[in-house]
Amino acid sequence: MLHNLTGWHALIVLAILLLVFGSTKLPSLAKGVGQSMRILKDEVREEKLESPRETGPAASTTTPRVDVNATVPYRHAS
Repeated sequence: MLHNLTGWHALIVLAILLLVFGSTKLPSLAKGVGQSMRILKDEVREEKLESPRETGPAASTTTPRVDVNATVPYRHAS
């Protein structure tokens, strides 16, 4: 879908954003997005640390194990 976008397209989109939001709102918008991403990463990191590690036969029947390091095959959309 976005295969045909070039650097000129990005510049045009940035110019339109500058016209719509103005130069005063863009820095605060970028700061808000950065803070949101930082909060999301912290929450994900806390989730990984707080998840209990269960062992034994009961753990394998109640909760499925997911290998987080497994690679996902990449399909190119044609």
